[in-house]
Amino acid sequence: MSRDIRVLIADDQEMVRTGFALILGAQSGIEVVGEASDGAECVELARRLRPDVCLVDVRMPRLDGLEVTRALAGPGVADPLRVVIVTTFDQDDYVYGALRGGASGFLLKDAGPALLVEAVRAAARGDALVSPAVTVRLLERLGEAPATEASGARAAAPPVSGRELDVVRLVARGMTNQEIADDLYISLSTVKTHLVSVQAKLGLRNRVEIAAWAWETGAVTSRGPVG
Repeated sequence: MSRDIRVLIADDQEMVRTGFALILGAQSGIEVVGEASDGAECVELARRLRPDVCLVDVRMPRLDGLEVTRALAGPGVADPLRVVIVTTFDQDDYVYGALRGGASGFLLKDAGPALLVEAVRAAARGDALVSPAVTVRLLERLGEAPATEASGARAAAPPVSGRELDVVRLVARGMTNQEIADDLYISLSTVKTHLVSVQAKLGLRNRVEIAAWAWETGAVTSRGPVG
């Protein structure tokens, strides 16, 4: 039998921590192993407890979620942890910075219990859940970047096959591997193979960095259908 997913919750609001802990603690296979009320405490507890998933608020005292993400999952971290950022509609700058810092997923605080649980499970299995609303707002924001900047990034991009690009675009829209497989009528293992190939070609560490690459290079430019 596989062990429970061990979760650390970090939020400066006690009611939020309590609510998340009650939701997650009621789920089979998930155990809340710690709570932190600020970013510095989160980093200390995470390094000591080594949870499977750290659920981290964006705005916290001492260290914000961006700094926590870089400390626990950023480039150069020898044994990175999986961090899921909790955000709200008006914090896109924080979200984008956390994405570049190594976050494994993004969740809106009002997303609801089901999405909270799925975000934790996705991060634990090495997948990522990006809230569709966050994805759309980031797409809109990045779509406003100067055309010359986007075209330059595309010109410098390593070769990615057409099918790999299809997968990348769906990753950038926040789809899980299973949803991508269903959408493209391919197997789950084929999706994973494409993602491994893309990571190797582009020198990226995870699917969230793949999504960032897609947004930055213009592979995804609107909320419309892929194709």
